Amino acid sequence: MKHKVINIEGKQISDIELSDKIFSIKPNKNVLQRIVDWQINHLKPRLAKTKQRNEIKGSTAKIYAQKGTGGARHSSRKAPLFVGGGVAHGPKGNVYKVKKINKKMRKIGLMQVLSQKNSTNSLFVLEDLKTEINKTKIFNNFLLKNKLKNSLIVFDKNSKLKVQKSVQNIPDLKIIEQDGANVYDLLKYKNVVFTISSIKSLQERLSK
Repeated sequence: MKHKVINIEGKQISDIELSDKIFSIKPNKNVLQRIVDWQINHLKPRLAKTKQRNEIKGSTAKIYAQKGTGGARHSSRKAPLFVGGGVAHGPKGNVYKVKKINKKMRKIGLMQVLSQKNSTNSLFVLEDLKTEINKTKIFNNFLLKNKLKNSLIVFDKNSKLKVQKSVQNIPDLKIIEQDGANVYDLLKYKNVVFTISSIKSLQERLSK
């Protein structure tokens, strides 16, 4: 399939060939949801921590005889039942179970969300930037002209360096490099803008 390429003025200058196997597949909501949940778990580390029974310092001696006291059976003062003992089922800090997502599923999810953006006309390809854009106004005019507010910009390394200073103050905009493209960011922003080099590199990476 062919997709148009625009320049910084918003005019179409050429076409680029995109793979149907990457940009024209049917999205699966369950797959995308699993990947987003996995990403959110890694973005927000759990810092809350309570001591478990085996982490409390103290004697492990039995506090009184098993039988003959008329009371319930107890082992040590470190049990959650006692003041100063461990906490039952409390938060365990960074050590927690997270559902694993393998690389193949992450790749499939990325292709599905790219296809979704393409089908809703929310995917744009910008020519590689050859000169530095040092004014916010220039890049902001490009976004306004093409109705690209609330966008994720996926740059190649060279283009990112040429525009990084001019996009810092633009709201609802995030710039990343091609190898950082992920399902969560692509779904979070309404539009996604690639450069020619970045979309070619991404297509090559996902085709392997």
